[in-house]
Amino acid sequence: TLDIPFPEPRLAAIAQNALAVDKELSPLVQRHFSTVAGPGADGESVLRVEYKASTNRMLRVAVNSFLDSLVLVLEVMEELDVDVLESQKGESGSKS
Repeated sequence: TLDIPFPEPRLAAIAQNALAVDKELSPLVQRHFSTVAGPGADGESVLRVEYKASTNRMLRVAVNSFLDSLVLVLEVMEELDVDVLESQKGESGSKS
């Protein structure tokens, strides 16, 4: 089980939708996505990914591939998500 925290539920749902499109290549690997509430969070802001595989090697390969895709999704969110950019501007402006 992997728990990936996001600053807000909307971003966790976007990541889930983007990552769920790619199916596992092997029928011996199963993956299930859900969003859950993080500690002290309002709403479901943690993306939970549960893996089951027939061998440790298959599990490692599947998780490594997933993490590569997750990095790409996070980079795209950081570059293109207008709401995230606006909230970062607001935070940096309030720190001055």
